[in-house]
Amino acid sequence: MADKITLTIDNQPVTVAPGTTILKAAEQIGVKIPTICYHDYCTANGLCRICVVEVEGSRTLVPACIGKVSEGMKVQTHTERVETSRRTILEMLASSVDLSEAPDIQEYIVEYHADTARFPEAEERQPSVIDDNPMFIRDYAKCILCWRCVQVCADDAQYTYAINFTGRGYETQIGTFFNKSLPETTCVFCGQCVGVCPTGALKPKREWLLQNGFSQNEIMELTRSQRKQHTRREVPVANKVEQE
Repeated sequence: MADKITLTIDNQPVTVAPGTTILKAAEQIGVKIPTICYHDYCTANGLCRICVVEVEGSRTLVPACIGKVSEGMKVQTHTERVETSRRTILEMLASSVDLSEAPDIQEYIVEYHADTARFPEAEERQPSVIDDNPMFIRDYAKCILCWRCVQVCADDAQYTYAINFTGRGYETQIGTFFNKSLPETTCVFCGQCVGVCPTGALKPKREWLLQNGFSQNEIMELTRSQRKQHTRREVPVANKVEQE
């Protein structure tokens, strides 16, 4: 096997080690490829497809986060076909997911001139906020199923395996095994899933309470008296917010 591989990205030559992804090769020469599901410290799965590029000789667009370089490869990162694909992905996300706390995606929407009203009849995902523990809330109306939280809870960091995909098709979301509350799972509340979430679907409890109008004194009282043994079916804080 060759020690180095030379390819061109947007007509610029770059030499990298075998096994390098197109995304990392592009970074070496300052070419920016947008990413959403990708995270430097999580396993790349090529789920969102916002990072697709056009590779000469390939019938389909190639996800740069998992696509490996090869000798003589010719890559174009901003062709009309690529930008149309990225724009459509952004429009589909905007039609069904609350992206109000996803700044990176909002920037991409502007950059790619995505029409967020393109699919007016799309069904918006609106599951209830899950408030079942004293540490953080789960608001899956904001979840884009990037899998970062699942990966970091599993082999990428914590080896806890408390969460995974549940449901099928449109009903797919992140959940716990047997739909248990987080305190009933193997979750150790390390917070790493919250740290890698790009959309605010996972958020520290105190931050969420402050955003919903609770005072510091109210939060302290809730922490002392009510936050020790919540279940998914007993969510008085979420109920209070909904009533207000």
